[in-house]
Amino acid sequence: SVPANAAVTDSEQVAGLVRSSGPTYVTLIVSEKDANNGTSSAREGNRSIPVTSGSGFVVDGTGYVMTAAHVAKHNGNTVSARAANGRVYSGRVVAMYPENDMALIKLRGFSGKPVTPSDNQCLSKGKIVYSLGRPHAQGDTARLGEFEAMHFGQAVRYPGTNGKFGYPDAMVLRLSTQKGESGGPLCDGEGNLVGMIVSTLYDGQGQPLNLAHAVPSRTLAGFLCTNLQCQGRWSSLNSCSG
Repeated sequence: SVPANAAVTDSEQVAGLVRSSGPTYVTLIVSEKDANNGTSSAREGNRSIPVTSGSGFVVDGTGYVMTAAHVAKHNGNTVSARAANGRVYSGRVVAMYPENDMALIKLRGFSGKPVTPSDNQCLSKGKIVYSLGRPHAQGDTARLGEFEAMHFGQAVRYPGTNGKFGYPDAMVLRLSTQKGESGGPLCDGEGNLVGMIVSTLYDGQGQPLNLAHAVPSRTLAGFLCTNLQCQGRWSSLNSCSG
């Protein structure tokens, strides 16, 4: 479950949902090979150095985890994932879709509890949602918010990535997320997955707003079912994700 220091700010019912969905959540450190500018030995050149950290969630009981592409960075990057049971598992980025900020990771020896996608993807404005994530230099955090809109209405490209990472549209949330929470699950009031957190919105002065974006579960299903045999609700969502 989510550790005791998680920031749960509402009723016992919401806290219970967080405890139930907590085992589906992992925190990630992503590393890539250190090229060392060609100055070190071949052995040293094979070292991996951490390049990003973020959040993720289990989508399959055989060790597959989904996160944001801007967290995963590149296909083949190595991953260290801390699961809800406190153990750390190793894995690798196995699929990327940077244009819609989605990535898939395979962890070795891990069989965590997978998320359950909601069978109702038609959220109404004001509906309670919550996210699980790990802000940089902080503990695991659950954030309570409200659904604002299904569409942002314009494409987003992340600065400093040469246009590689971003998304064509996203859900809009009244939710105050922070860096490090990207890739974390977004759940509804029944504890089922409705999306994946991908970014925090800022004002013209660079101050964070109480707004966040998430990739909806239907879009996640299309990516997941393209790269992994899926079934159940994932399969149903994929069949109507067009």
